[in-house]
Amino acid sequence: MAELITADDRIFVAGHRGMAGSAICRALQRSGYSNLLTASRGELDLENGPVVQRWFSEHTPTVVVLAAAKVGGIQANNSYPADFLLDNLKIQTNVIETAWRSGVRRLLFLGSSCIYPKFAEQPIREEALLTGPLEPTNEWYAIAKITGIKLCEALRRQHGFDAISLMPTNLYGPGDNYHPTNSHVLPALIRRFHEAAEANAPSLTSWGTGTPLREFLHVDDLGEACVFALEHWQPGLDQLQFLNVGTGIDLSIRELAEAVAAATGFQGEICWDASKPDGTPKKQLDVSRLATLGWQARIPLKEGLRSTVDLYRKESEARII
Repeated sequence: MAELITADDRIFVAGHRGMAGSAICRALQRSGYSNLLTASRGELDLENGPVVQRWFSEHTPTVVVLAAAKVGGIQANNSYPADFLLDNLKIQTNVIETAWRSGVRRLLFLGSSCIYPKFAEQPIREEALLTGPLEPTNEWYAIAKITGIKLCEALRRQHGFDAISLMPTNLYGPGDNYHPTNSHVLPALIRRFHEAAEANAPSLTSWGTGTPLREFLHVDDLGEACVFALEHWQPGLDQLQFLNVGTGIDLSIRELAEAVAAATGFQGEICWDASKPDGTPKKQLDVSRLATLGWQARIPLKEGLRSTVDLYRKESEARII
């Protein structure tokens, strides 16, 4: 069988400055793919269809990785539902349709584990998609991602377009968003515990009860998974067109907070504000399909958390200086 991607391919990574996109670029370069195409938001507005079409015509990518998206935590999703739905639908539709019409040979769409029902059977298999109601706190983002998955599937079925999708669990690592109000749970905890440790605070209050269970994947593992899928995975029309990516291991938010406290040196009391939403009670992915193909995550949470906290600390010191 012919190679699915080669060193000669012109690989466009949409969203290359984001956490996932930059990790995918690093993984591609480590694997010998140097012919990467990138464009900043100022150079290419992915929400503008004609602009996207002109860019594809000028740069003629042969492989596309769509990692660009509008992302945020619970508060951001609750506050800006229309933005999360509209912006992501525009980005996805413009890039995926233009890639198909431009003759792109292979496309990888990056989804999210939030596509699955709130009360899906655990661990969550890919077949759980569209079998129940979504988690209300991020349903707008989830609906957009589901649409992207289905658009890839529809183009493959109707037109033979080689589009595949990966559904990563919660990500962390270099390039994360540490904004105080619109970041995800792990970077939010890292920032708050680091600042509390620096101030020698006697206590720190976190949202929710601490009981929800979550799974976390280092973003460099995701990058490697994307390269692996591009190189090795070619599903038939009668097979699932998307795969879960994760560690298959979860822990409670309370345990996560304790691990972050240890990594940041915070020694005060951790309190919990049960009036704040918990979100989905448990979200652990079944990653057996990708494992059967030959890929597994390599970075343990303890190791990844330590390196992420060290990086955040260095970046914080650099900003102060």
